[in-house]
Amino acid sequence: MPVRRFLPIAAAVLVASLTACNPSAAKDESDSKPSGAESASASAGASPSAAQGAPADGSGLSLAEAIAKIPAADEVRDGYKRDSFKHWIDEDHDSCSTRNEVLIAEAVKKPEQGTRCALTGGEWLSYYDEVTVTDAKKLDIDHMVPLAEAWDSGASAWDADRRMRYANDLDAERSLVAVTAKTNRSKADKDPAEWMPPAKSAKCTYLADWTATKLRWKLTADDKERTALEKLATDCPDTVVKYEVAP
Repeated sequence: MPVRRFLPIAAAVLVASLTACNPSAAKDESDSKPSGAESASASAGASPSAAQGAPADGSGLSLAEAIAKIPAADEVRDGYKRDSFKHWIDEDHDSCSTRNEVLIAEAVKKPEQGTRCALTGGEWLSYYDEVTVTDAKKLDIDHMVPLAEAWDSGASAWDADRRMRYANDLDAERSLVAVTAKTNRSKADKDPAEWMPPAKSAKCTYLADWTATKLRWKLTADDKERTALEKLATDCPDTVVKYEVAP
């Protein structure tokens, strides 16, 4: 399966809660998710507030600098359909869908993997609300930038293959995250002007993850979204954003 490197999420949330949102420290979707679970942390050696896809030299941008790099454009919802993004595919034909690949990668305690990638047991920490989950069916896999928001922000111009790659992006560690169904469905297709994770410890990590995903896929932000990001980012002066542009 595509390589996704994670620190345990519990450690990431702990560090984020102590540092990411403390300036004095060292440091979808409108289309509701289907019923049932449909629905990580930073790569080894990186700060948990540093989002996905660090360049090879380890360089990064401050959150404010990264937000400033997001292209500006009005959002356009015309023509959006959720099934324009084929998701939860089995890219490497190992019987594990994208959903299960994320669950396996993000587990604090690894689940047992049975026939056709059926998962039993395991434990996860949903960083949006700091809730520990021991039943994978109670988790959703959240598209960090929801499919509808991606469509509004430039994906409407993509071909079907690129939309499929976006919806199953296992090459970036934070494009997809396992979270409680409650928080994912509360978020729906909202951007940070309308929704933020309920856990205070999640704030700076979430802003970095969101911004890095927009930059990775060259998605745009409208004025309302940018204003909200800039305002929220003032609480995260030491947060670093790292990303690689998607091919």
